[in-house]
Amino acid sequence: MTGVTIPGVGMTNFRSELPYSIVEMASLAATRALDDAGYRASEVTSLHVGTALADSLGLQAGLGNALTSSLGIEGVAADRVENTSATGASALHRGVAAIQSGQSDVALVVGAEKMSVGETANVTEAISRVTHEREYAQGLTLPSFGGLAAGVYLDRYDVPRETLATVAAKNHANAADNPVAQFRKTISVADALESPVIADPLRLYDCCPMTDGAAAVLLTRETMNDVQILSVGSATGTHAVAERPDPLEIESVREAGERTFDDAGMTPDDMDVVCIHDAFTILELLELEELGFYQPGTAWQAVMEGETRRDGRLPVNPGGGLKARGHPLGATGLSQIIELVWQLRGDLPPNRQVPNASTAFAINVAGFGNNSVCTILEA
Repeated sequence: MTGVTIPGVGMTNFRSELPYSIVEMASLAATRALDDAGYRASEVTSLHVGTALADSLGLQAGLGNALTSSLGIEGVAADRVENTSATGASALHRGVAAIQSGQSDVALVVGAEKMSVGETANVTEAISRVTHEREYAQGLTLPSFGGLAAGVYLDRYDVPRETLATVAAKNHANAADNPVAQFRKTISVADALESPVIADPLRLYDCCPMTDGAAAVLLTRETMNDVQILSVGSATGTHAVAERPDPLEIESVREAGERTFDDAGMTPDDMDVVCIHDAFTILELLELEELGFYQPGTAWQAVMEGETRRDGRLPVNPGGGLKARGHPLGATGLSQIIELVWQLRGDLPPNRQVPNASTAFAINVAGFGNNSVCTILEA
């Protein structure tokens, strides 16, 4: 038990382009979290802001400092967190530590990214720099790693290509009911199979989009009625993907998951709803297996049998995941937490709600498993 609870959450819509600056997006999400909790901005004692690309895309440096001014909370402790695509969950981890240590009584954690300001090639270039310097020099990208892993998985376990398309169709169906999601349209398995090739065997609908958006979570000491953070754990993995002994083993995911479950005194079987970092459809399968929800080479069968649908035995990414809710790097990990808070509080309409959910798990991953952050929540 961390002794930390979540009295309020808030986020912007996730869109391919929002008509706000990154500071305005962050401020809007933060204000919504404060309003949700019934707190005044003046009650915040620390601010933890996550953004991965603001500097490299020529936007706001010192986002935490700018946000204190926008919110009118000058004088609070503020910092900026960056952990590539796991930035949001790492910022949450920082906020939890601030509450646990007694350095803060009310921590506001905000993640934001405005990816639409850059050309696709420029954004891809910025994201590619998370890879090892040798791999970057050879032109390897995160989609290429995803394609390589997907090819090995399909071959090793004799998996039909339709499985990855089924993951995409499931997450689009979930996002279609989610008003904040970037892609609010359903697609068929055939649509996914016929979309353009990105990194064979991955196609367009196997890959997450570029997204603008912000998300915020308010943290405080343990109270009776708020969603509790039972544990948060993180781990790093082998930085150079080519040096990993098995392309299907993502050690940071496994280590972070084990630490988080052990700290909470729980197992994967105890979870009612899960948010997985599905930057590529293959990652949903690999992470479910590395985390112990399924044995190696079996998650694909669960997908094909409907177990991971919102009405299945283990609902995975009920808000649409990175694939369809969107993936503004600095905000993604927090948007996962917000989705799970909504589920655990029972805030959602019947077509969105996972029935009787009382425990939840999220994983936010940096790069292709270079770093992973896991969180367990309880109603």
